[in-house]
Amino acid sequence: MSDNSYQPPKVWEWKQSSGGAFASINRPVSGATHEKALPVGNHPLQLYSLGTPNGQKVTILLEELLALGVTGAEYDAWMIRIGEGDQFSSGFVEVNPNSKIPALSDRSVTPPLRVFESGNILLYLAEKFGHFLPKDLAGRTETLNWLFWLQGSAPYLGGGFGHFYNYAPVKIEYAIDRFTMEAKRQLDVLDKQLARGRYIAGEEYTIADIAIWPWYGNLVLGGAYNAAEFLDAQSYKNVLRWAQDVGSRPAVKRGRIVNRAQGPLSEQLHERHNAGDFDTNTEDKRQG
Repeated sequence: MSDNSYQPPKVWEWKQSSGGAFASINRPVSGATHEKALPVGNHPLQLYSLGTPNGQKVTILLEELLALGVTGAEYDAWMIRIGEGDQFSSGFVEVNPNSKIPALSDRSVTPPLRVFESGNILLYLAEKFGHFLPKDLAGRTETLNWLFWLQGSAPYLGGGFGHFYNYAPVKIEYAIDRFTMEAKRQLDVLDKQLARGRYIAGEEYTIADIAIWPWYGNLVLGGAYNAAEFLDAQSYKNVLRWAQDVGSRPAVKRGRIVNRAQGPLSEQLHERHNAGDFDTNTEDKRQG
């Protein structure tokens, strides 16, 4: 049964004890809460992130670029622990005034360029290095169609479905039904699109796949919100085929564990500074 007793006040007031996951860090204002400089490594590209779906987008692309031999894509990846409020440090706010991961500093130019919003980082890196974004107008446009589809759709999956199904302190039937319907509609959109070709934008692997896989690929493979059965993910045959295909790529396997703080210790590489870290610095080896 729904609780219909709540009536919104004329002017909303922030209640710090609102409960739920992330309640301790969510707030209605922006800006830094404390002074702290960001660390800087040896590579021109400095990534400040966490291994959430949005963070995985960028590390997967960087690992794909390195797999092609693009040495300029070498990077340092520093973990931003959002549960501890690292994103509200003065250093992070300088790189991303929106205090969201991921954020990139490109120090190959003077002054360094800050790049924030995960979709923009993908576009920036694809254009900078000339890979994973088709050169022809039709291919580029279709890729960007789906990149921006993801940027608009994922908040419904994460902040909508994922929050109310998995994180909210109480189960609200109306909210779960509302966002489950939208999540399944989105999966159906992808399933119909993937019936037309191997990858999201056709036969070429692009930043559209790299953007969408950490969200929807992880979802149907059972790695997000423990919701694959609830959503009947197995029924989206084309999405599942694509998710397995993309997930088998070595660069995807590497990129998805960078800055990750949850899951098996062998799949957590808290910081990444060179390719050898995958062999020597995952948490199972560090703690073992």
